[in-house]
Amino acid sequence: MDYEPRITIQDYNKALPQSVRNILKAIPGRGGGLNNWLFKAALALHGYRTPEQIVSILEEATTTEPIKTGEIERAVNRSALAKEGKLQTGGDRVSSWPNKNIEQREAIISKGGDLADLWERSPIRCDGEYPTAEHVMDILFPGNPLLCCASRLKCPRTRPLSEWRDFLSRQQFIVPNPMTARKGMTQDGKLSNRSLLNTGSRRFVIVEQDQGTIDEQAAVLLHLAARWPLALVCHSGGKSLHGWFYCHGQPENRMERFMRYAVSIGADPATWLRCQFVRMPEGIRDDGARQKIYFFNPSLIK
Repeated sequence: MDYEPRITIQDYNKALPQSVRNILKAIPGRGGGLNNWLFKAALALHGYRTPEQIVSILEEATTTEPIKTGEIERAVNRSALAKEGKLQTGGDRVSSWPNKNIEQREAIISKGGDLADLWERSPIRCDGEYPTAEHVMDILFPGNPLLCCASRLKCPRTRPLSEWRDFLSRQQFIVPNPMTARKGMTQDGKLSNRSLLNTGSRRFVIVEQDQGTIDEQAAVLLHLAARWPLALVCHSGGKSLHGWFYCHGQPENRMERFMRYAVSIGADPATWLRCQFVRMPEGIRDDGARQKIYFFNPSLIK
């Protein structure tokens, strides 16, 4: 699967808000703030165009300027990170995520619910050798899309689901959204199997908590399941649960409101990044621990 066809400013200019069009018209020359303009223009275009389309638009807009290799791609990646609250400048994270409301979290936990309850409520009995990683991925990602998985963090691979057959259970990590191409440009201007530029639309919002016991985390996931469809919960094989909330086709602002609420009661905002690795359900950690599924509701997936 390749990038989308080249798109010019003229193709979409009329459909963009006037404020965005004004930014695209105000192109400074090299030495006059061009790099900052690329970031500003890319940030304005997010929400209206895909990353690949934004790259094409900015390339078209700067045909008369000396653009450095990877400069536009870096601007698009950095602006996407800023949009998602994950851009780091120096040692400071640019983020508007809410502070954790400890009292609210404790109130939710006090109402009950634990890992056993989560397991009992699973529409599919998750026990023994069923379900397998292959079976789950077939349901979560129908149609043989490109998936990015890894047995180690530094070794991502992007392949069609059919090519992952019989290898998924050996993987530790997966990007919980389909990929649009086998490789994309990273923030550093390098081609990689895992980048924002080759990560597709959000299909799942993953909630992982960086605090509390497993039973407390399960109580929070059960609480969130009353607000958004919970498709799957797996154990990291370490100290946390990963809740997969199905969001295909939902507006980004609605998904963000849900994630902001989840963060306020203990979720780690890191998993909001579309290309963030999470634990492979029924995969194997590097220490041999199985990342067991405790809850699975395939009826939600379309």
